[in-house]
Amino acid sequence: MHPREFVTFIAALMAVNALGVDLMLPALADIGRDLTISDANHRQWIVTVYMVGFGAGQLIYGPLADRIGRRPILIGTLLGFVAASVFAASAPTFSALLGARLLQGLMSASTRVLAVAIVRDGASGRRMARTMSVAQMIFFVVPILAPTLGQALLAFGTWRFIFYGLGAFAAFVLTWALVRLPETLPVARRVPFSVGALRQSYWLTLTNRFSIGYALAASLTFGAIIAFVSSSQQIFVDQFGAEGKFTWLFAICAGAMGVAAFANSRLVGTLGTRIISQSALIALIAFSILHVLVIYAGVETLVSFTILQALSMTAIGLCGSNFGSMAMEPVGHIAGTASSVQGFVTSIGAVLVGSAIGQAYAGTTLPLAVGYLCIGVTVLATVYIIEGGQLFRAHEAPAHGEVFKRCGLREHSDRLDGGL
Repeated sequence: MHPREFVTFIAALMAVNALGVDLMLPALADIGRDLTISDANHRQWIVTVYMVGFGAGQLIYGPLADRIGRRPILIGTLLGFVAASVFAASAPTFSALLGARLLQGLMSASTRVLAVAIVRDGASGRRMARTMSVAQMIFFVVPILAPTLGQALLAFGTWRFIFYGLGAFAAFVLTWALVRLPETLPVARRVPFSVGALRQSYWLTLTNRFSIGYALAASLTFGAIIAFVSSSQQIFVDQFGAEGKFTWLFAICAGAMGVAAFANSRLVGTLGTRIISQSALIALIAFSILHVLVIYAGVETLVSFTILQALSMTAIGLCGSNFGSMAMEPVGHIAGTASSVQGFVTSIGAVLVGSAIGQAYAGTTLPLAVGYLCIGVTVLATVYIIEGGQLFRAHEAPAHGEVFKRCGLREHSDRLDGGL
């Protein structure tokens, strides 16, 4: 693929998951009425159950992708996503819909693992962060448009049309992959599947402080996104009564992340991933404190919430791709497996954090503001520990071979240093 087509394809691949989360947001109330969901907060499960499947599925695809290649896994799971979308569109009960959403999440998990692994097959460090930032800039357009697209689909039929639309987009990406995507993992770099090798890869991913530390940091910031997405319809429509403005208000907040991703793609080569992400964390804490003060002062309005939420999402957008790239720096030689483990940690942790904040919704934005403040402080403390008690320095993580040396695997480290 031409580099521009490659970046666009990666963005489209990531968009399968983004649409899976955001496309049905305007229909949550309709789904609740049609399937008799008594508690409004239970509608959030349509988002969070999907994310549970998304997190769990990532443990499977990484080792398989390292063993048999990226392309076969991608094609098989995209086919599965299309089937799950049809199942969701025909679900007769809320339980059946949740089952279909779980299956959708399991299938779409490959898009996250393989997007990172495919990019990592040809790039690392700041170059990888730049590529992922450009892809995420395009990818963030999807959440901006997704609720509007969902609303448009509702104009032609019931909420079930939305899931048919999801299946159609996944089929488009599947066709693109079949026609244009080459295999990016050479046979010589494939890792034989064995329990011992898998255990060693898991151990390296989970014990390297950069790998697991930045995966945990990413899980908390991703949890902030899930908290907003899952409760946004209730906040904008139920609390502020802005039903007719929901799609474009949501677009403002999601668009802020797109702007952040674009800015990151331009600045990361000069400033580095650490300076940008750490500055963004401090900004997130400041915005969250201001938001809490506004709420306690009793002057929270639709305008103040939208502005402060958009600013917070901007800060989060400057963290996401950088945390992911820094987590992958020391484990690029096992990119598939490492991406699976990190993705599992990130997604499941995000579901726990996002669900806790979202389920605390009781007619006020205070749980969201306090949750964001706690996330910002916790992530900054985590980064401080990861970086050995120093912030705002532009060093990179240890090289692949150095990681093996620290684990006592000198022979393997020498082979890696010589081969890479």
